[in-house]
Amino acid sequence: MTARAKEPFRFCARLGLTIMTGIKAKDAKELAQHLKTVPESCIYQHTHRFLEQHQYLVPEPPNDFAYWVRHVLQDEKLGEEIAAIDTVRFNSLEELRLALVGKIEKAVHGGGNGRSVPDGAEFHFMRANRFSVPTSHQALDLGEFAECLKKVSISSLYLHIFEAKLRPPLGVNDFSNWFDKQLGEKDLAKKVASLDPYTHTLEGLRLKIFGFIEARLKEASFA
Repeated sequence: MTARAKEPFRFCARLGLTIMTGIKAKDAKELAQHLKTVPESCIYQHTHRFLEQHQYLVPEPPNDFAYWVRHVLQDEKLGEEIAAIDTVRFNSLEELRLALVGKIEKAVHGGGNGRSVPDGAEFHFMRANRFSVPTSHQALDLGEFAECLKKVSISSLYLHIFEAKLRPPLGVNDFSNWFDKQLGEKDLAKKVASLDPYTHTLEGLRLKIFGFIEARLKEASFA
């Protein structure tokens, strides 16, 4: 048998409200300048939120900045460099901001393509107001967790797998943290933590995690 937790895992759902900031950029230099000062909620909106909105595409588009630079500003080289920044590997939005600014400023100082877009094609910065809402689903052991995992929404998966890494304990998703700290399932926690978000949709990740849990439950039944 597997262990039962002292504290249940409570599944939450993510709700968000997108707000226009009025800040816009017409070229790479302005994009970098604004990236230095916009609130972190803007960084989230154009990176993590982009992954959630496009979760049915595999591999998922990298972020709004890369898309705009490549397809609107038509700077293929810089667009590819921004796209190569591994969004979900950063443990804070501030670290991600610095990586984005660094790539863009390096290109600007190196000459870049010097192109600017016409009126109406600027990059418009938006920010995300995020809200976590508790659901009715909670689990005290792996069996209960598996049943809940089948039922929760995509937004819940996104919140617990990706967004969780941006809050303490930094770099750890909620599922892995609970498996490790509450159930002592360190191997299962490592398997979930090692899943590559760029090669799975969120539904694909749900199925992979469910498969890991089923295998562990089957193993425990013979122990």
